Amino acid sequence: MQARKVRILADLNGLLPTGRKRWAVGALVGTSLLGVVAATAVPPGTPATSIATESVVERLGPIAPQPSDASDLPFVFDERVRPGDTIQAIFRRIGANDQQVIDYLNQPAGLQAQRQLRAGRSVLATVYTDGRIALLSLPIAGGDERYTVERTAAGLESRTGTPATLATNVEMRSGTIRQTLFGATDAAGIPDSVATKLAEIFGTEIDFSSDLRRGDRFSVVYESLHDQGMPAGAGRILAAEFVNDGKRHTVVLHRDEDGADTYFTPEGRGLSQAFLRYPLEFSRISSNFGGRMHPIHKRWKAHKGTDFSAPTGTPVKAASNGIVEFAGGQGGYGNIVVIQHRDGYESAYAHLNGFAKGLRKGQRVRQGDVIGYVGSTGWSTGAHLHFEIRVNGVARDPMKIALPTTQPLGGNALASFRRETAPLLERLALLDRTAVARAD
Repeated sequence: MQARKVRILADLNGLLPTGRKRWAVGALVGTSLLGVVAATAVPPGTPATSIATESVVERLGPIAPQPSDASDLPFVFDERVRPGDTIQAIFRRIGANDQQVIDYLNQPAGLQAQRQLRAGRSVLATVYTDGRIALLSLPIAGGDERYTVERTAAGLESRTGTPATLATNVEMRSGTIRQTLFGATDAAGIPDSVATKLAEIFGTEIDFSSDLRRGDRFSVVYESLHDQGMPAGAGRILAAEFVNDGKRHTVVLHRDEDGADTYFTPEGRGLSQAFLRYPLEFSRISSNFGGRMHPIHKRWKAHKGTDFSAPTGTPVKAASNGIVEFAGGQGGYGNIVVIQHRDGYESAYAHLNGFAKGLRKGQRVRQGDVIGYVGSTGWSTGAHLHFEIRVNGVARDPMKIALPTTQPLGGNALASFRRETAPLLERLALLDRTAVARAD
């Protein structure tokens, strides 16, 4: 009788060493199945030596062979983007060998998605055993949208958007720092994208490069996304707690009065800053506020902002909530976005390569929204962002000015916040008690 292969798709996160975000295919090979059952009725207290058993043996017939194209279920990968990654480097790590997909990604839409790959984000892929890509989903920087390439019967097809078929589950995890944050989150089975967000949330309270201590604990409640039963990444962190050097830091996600999801402490204090001093990621300051020799005009001139050197196409984020006052070309500034904030504050973002899709005057934006992309338009000698903060029309040094803080919740808003977030805080308390019991 010819041997057959039975495909088994299993989530191996609980079986493989933690930290490897991969779901794999196992194989069972044989000619037939043999079932053996031992059954008997045993009165209570009967000695084991006096129990009579009878073996029932049933030989099952052979199972019909599967079509060859159905015997190659792909591996599923959730791979974190590393600094300086290329799509080829990611393919090598996941064992993909698919020049057809590479060529497809080198078309305009694919190239745009590759330019927006950012360290810490999650690339999802399903890869056949011969290295061909079944599905590849790339994160679009600065949002929840993804660029997805899928192999279909008609060939390769792509789409951009937020998957509408995702099912959301709530995961609860806790861990203890032994060496590094990512080592501890891997050991706890927490996706890298959640670990990155965890560091971002507590980054204003804890310096993760120097403040971590062996024995520090963390707990996190987050969304786990699935597409037709298959893992499709992680969603929002709903609540989190970090005990660093004995000091407890706790946050919960809550929708504020403007309708935006914001992290608050249990006392109702917003964790995020009212303004971001760095409106883009992965950059360095190339020119500070103040007088300088202008690189084009070759004379001393007032420099009314801070320049951040970054590659063309790097997403630029709104520094705070506000309303777009101007978006367009403006002389030496080139492409510029100006946002009006509360209390007379205004921010400007110049030399942009382009604007976020649909951005227009009068549009309301939230802190962290992508408003444009780094470029070198106007009076510029290289790709960078010129960033200004103005108070009542006067430019101030973005790196030194005392920026306004977020206003804590009060009155009815605070009462509503406490009522709605109580279940999340109870989950964190349960995780903490469990972690302490394990440590003891």
